[in-house]
Amino acid sequence: MYERLLVPIDHSESTEHVLAAARELAAMSKGEVWVMHLREREVMRGGAIPTESDQEAEAGVEAAVKMLTDAGITAHGVVDDAIFGHAARYIVEAANEHDVGVIVMGSRGRSDLAGLVLGSTAHKVIHLTHRPVLVVR
Repeated sequence: MYERLLVPIDHSESTEHVLAAARELAAMSKGEVWVMHLREREVMRGGAIPTESDQEAEAGVEAAVKMLTDAGITAHGVVDDAIFGHAARYIVEAANEHDVGVIVMGSRGRSDLAGLVLGSTAHKVIHLTHRPVLVVR
């Protein structure tokens, strides 16, 4: 099974479901989990402006790591910065860095048309990585 999992999270409603799926997979395989959150930054004149505070970004990861740890799962938290719209590349790089067996992530549930026009992070990750990706809704 999957001994190493990467779980990118955001502040969407699917995060709870993503963490539950990751917990179940990790429990079955006695796996290790990296919970990752990317602070997206808008690039504007004068530099990169964060879309959330450091405390907001870290609070979600800390809560997820605690939930997994309380369930007996070895879990690590990662908070990193990403340029807005490039999260998929950062996720794939983290998956390679930690040599994970699977990426477990959510889908924000955009309509087919919105997903086609805007592209989804999950869709981009699937196309950028050779690793299995479990998309949870």
